[in-house]
Amino acid sequence: MSQKIALIGAGSIVFTKTLMSDILAAPALAGSEFALMDIAEPKLRRMEEFGRRMLRDNGLPGSVWATLDRREAIRGADFVVVMLQVGGVDAFETDYKIPMKYGVDQCVGDSLGPGGVFRGLRVIPVLLDIARDMRELARPGAIMLQYANPMAANCLALGKAGGVAFVGLCHGVQTTLDLIARYCGVPKEEITYTCGGINHMDWFLTLEHRGRDLYPVLREVFEKPEYYQNEKVRGEVFRHFGYFMTESTGHLSEYVPWFRKNQKALDLYCDEPSFGGETGAYYTWCKTIAGKYAEQDALSFESTRIEERSVEYCSHILEAVVTGRPFRFMGNVRNDGYITNLPRGCCVEVPTFADDAGLHPARVGELPPQCAALCMTNINSQILAAEAALESDPERVVQAVALDPLTGAVCTLKEVREMCAEMLEAQRRWLPNFAGKAITPKPTILIPADCQPVEVPLDPALAIGKRFGALIQQG
Repeated sequence: MSQKIALIGAGSIVFTKTLMSDILAAPALAGSEFALMDIAEPKLRRMEEFGRRMLRDNGLPGSVWATLDRREAIRGADFVVVMLQVGGVDAFETDYKIPMKYGVDQCVGDSLGPGGVFRGLRVIPVLLDIARDMRELARPGAIMLQYANPMAANCLALGKAGGVAFVGLCHGVQTTLDLIARYCGVPKEEITYTCGGINHMDWFLTLEHRGRDLYPVLREVFEKPEYYQNEKVRGEVFRHFGYFMTESTGHLSEYVPWFRKNQKALDLYCDEPSFGGETGAYYTWCKTIAGKYAEQDALSFESTRIEERSVEYCSHILEAVVTGRPFRFMGNVRNDGYITNLPRGCCVEVPTFADDAGLHPARVGELPPQCAALCMTNINSQILAAEAALESDPERVVQAVALDPLTGAVCTLKEVREMCAEMLEAQRRWLPNFAGKAITPKPTILIPADCQPVEVPLDPALAIGKRFGALIQQG
């Protein structure tokens, strides 16, 4: 039985091509109907034509059609793949450039920090609309495969809203395994592992090759300059926290307070080009790609040949659901007790199985306490970002950004508020749910030189401490 696969945000040419090529390479998905939807019609129509060429040039059955109507794309769908970016490069420019004015230096800026929070504010309302359309129009049991960032905040919001089967997908684990295999000198396919954590901060809890623990090898090579240089930030976190993480230096440098807070830290840890830590690397890449594909014949030089599948999980999950042959992957899901020392209801990334009965996340249990603690610094901001979007609450926006570890290392609370207010004004056209709402200024309270503090009765213990302090000052 052929499957209807709705791709929402299909104007994302590079990603749409990758996922369609993967799906077309799976014999069990032969004859699928691809419903492409986007609001950018020129890019959408070019992608529609390219998809049809892929079918024709490879002699494959199936159909590809495009629409600007999201509900029509979702109607009768078995799977809904979401890869949208609300506001495109224009919105992303403000995500990156406005925080830079306040000293918040982002390499990527799509998952946490000011850029990640505001991207979530733009995307979450649309995701909830897609989920509503799925409940009404898609086939019973339809699954949303959610690729849009900020992954954790988006999936957290979907988990709060409920009512639709979904999983958030990333490729951090797969690409990190490539690095581990190279560093340890073993074939990737022979590595067995257990991961658990949150998106972009997923920890390799076990790493083995044919029963042999690979961690001693990995620790040894990361003490060698020629290996450490490639992943300075990830290497430092590994050396100090004891476990290797699934995110690259450029991404990870934004999620913690130690590597981008001043020029000294940037020069020491983020001096590699592009996603090795370069300032604005992702914005620069997106702007370049957008320019490359802006021309009418942009796809004419892209090959339609169906080859080996990419590292993306999407086609394998669809195949498992259709055939009943289980597929294990790392999925972003609502934490319903899968990681016991992270908050219930937050978004966690855990081993997940797909088969003809749907999606089945696995229980990891407790993370090592230091790993859980580092995850919590991100989860706190993610929870507030999701609530800000769900409730259209400007104060929650400020609080979410204030609790971002990098922003907190750079800005005062007053600067955070001013930065968020400026970003909200710059992005109003993409934030209709914030219409008529603003971030209230909190002016600096000036204290006159002759101002005397109000006398407040002290607890006896505090009073003793105050008198003791005064005696010390008097010598």
